[in-house]
Amino acid sequence: MSINVQEAVKRSIQTEKNAMNFYQVGAGQMKDPDARRTFELLAKEEREHAGQFYRIYPGNDIPSLDQFLDAAPDNESSWMASISRIIGPDFTEQKALELAMEREQNLEQALLETAAKFDDAGVRAVYELNAKETHNHYLMIESEYARVMGMVHETDMDTYVRE
Repeated sequence: MSINVQEAVKRSIQTEKNAMNFYQVGAGQMKDPDARRTFELLAKEEREHAGQFYRIYPGNDIPSLDQFLDAAPDNESSWMASISRIIGPDFTEQKALELAMEREQNLEQALLETAAKFDDAGVRAVYELNAKETHNHYLMIESEYARVMGMVHETDMDTYVRE
């Protein structure tokens, strides 16, 4: 089965922008400098993902990727709506990281499902690469969550866990 490449890729560029805006807003709320740096890095990587999709975008209605990405956030997007719900006096890094893990898991699944629908191997490869990088985002967030929560870090696991 094939899907409309132009529509799908444009939606993916928008999704990466929404994710970038999510991390920018989240970073702006964080008091913990390491958690803030994690969200800043994720925002930068989401911008790079948008660029990967832009390079295969067959349309001409997005003349400048930078202008598109630097435009105001789409506050109606599911990414922005979700971060907006936790902003305020009760905001915590824990809540933001939990939300980010959930969002990244959902995005990875969506990218893999979309990749499977493409006949074009080049387009499919961009989606599969982004799914892999999205999985790596999840792992990065999970590690930061463990640190924020005072859990044993995976690199220390052998020290604490004995058979």
